[in-house]
Amino acid sequence: MKNYYTIVSKMMKTAILVSIVCASTNLGSKNSLPDLKGYDNYMAEVFQSNPSLYTKMKKLGKTKLGYSIDDVIRTGVQNPSHPFIKTVGATAGDEESYKKFQAFFYPLIRLRHNGFRPGVDKVVSDISPNKIKNGVLDPKYVLTTRVRAGRNFKDYRLPPSIHNDERTRLEASIKNLLIKLGGEHRGSYKGLYEMTEQEHEGYIAEHISFDKPVSPLLVSAGMARHWPSGRGLFFSKSKNFIVWVNEEDHLRIISMQKGADMKKTFKRWAEGVKKIERYAKKSGLSYQYNDHLGYVHSCPSNIGTGLRAGVFLQVPLLSKHTEWKNILSSLRLQARGTGGVDTKFNSKGIFDISNLDRIGFSETELVQLVIDGVRTLISLEKALENGDDISSKISRIEQKN
Repeated sequence: MKNYYTIVSKMMKTAILVSIVCASTNLGSKNSLPDLKGYDNYMAEVFQSNPSLYTKMKKLGKTKLGYSIDDVIRTGVQNPSHPFIKTVGATAGDEESYKKFQAFFYPLIRLRHNGFRPGVDKVVSDISPNKIKNGVLDPKYVLTTRVRAGRNFKDYRLPPSIHNDERTRLEASIKNLLIKLGGEHRGSYKGLYEMTEQEHEGYIAEHISFDKPVSPLLVSAGMARHWPSGRGLFFSKSKNFIVWVNEEDHLRIISMQKGADMKKTFKRWAEGVKKIERYAKKSGLSYQYNDHLGYVHSCPSNIGTGLRAGVFLQVPLLSKHTEWKNILSSLRLQARGTGGVDTKFNSKGIFDISNLDRIGFSETELVQLVIDGVRTLISLEKALENGDDISSKISRIEQKN
């Protein structure tokens, strides 16, 4: 397979033009969807199981802020599949999107989030680093630890549909509250539009900054508009606490560090999240949150806690095992390339391993799930290093989960 970014670079100009044209036109003709045969994303799965649903959603028109069902599913229609993961294929343009198009979003959420039923199953939130057990992992295998989650503010459109003046106004408010952070979270803010390309590339290489919107998924969803206006980056002096501003969500709050101490990384993230929320409230800002979905995000994959705890894990033997994907699935973990969702897997067997679920578990439970799951993966890697047959161990994992 060709390098994904090589493919993306050839597609980007076309994708931007397509997204601009589609922004003012309907995806379907005569209230019908394009043929979704051969599509491999959750959006297509929902409509394939309920062919009349699109017409019903079309008749609902737009949200008060102007987002339609065609806007919701555009990224999934324009990107039938992905070389590395099964994508959602849908985005929300504002908080009302999830309510107005509930008949579409709720089945999609159930498919993506392991059967979670909004409005029936309970949304749970608990940020308690002191409850974490065995939080320091084996540094021979765990190279870095990271905890991140998104947040979005009420009364603002989400990044797929936000207007440029609205985005820059929000950025100014966010900057003012972030520069008030003290202690180990104290840092500085810089807009992407203030950086040279070389400077931005350096931050990307350090895994501190988000990339330019080269992914067709982001472009089709409308997140490349007015680039790089209104986007920015906040990072602490030690660069282990970072906030992305106006990427896929208004905020992407990140704690990261080299080494294997996940509990310490989670603690820093938890304290930073609480500080930001406190200053946001003083500024008159509140988060988009409800009892059915938890924290509202642009991508339905992140609703609930929005939390993704991850490690860069080196398991060259286990990752070549025929049961690798099944093991991850049983542990409710996912593997990504170390450069993000659109990058190929590392030839040295280094993966970004994180929790697959975001909702139905608390933040603390998800971090613990990653810790426990990574410990299991390391034990299997060690067994393979010793030349052991791990078939029985794999069977026990599958039965337990």
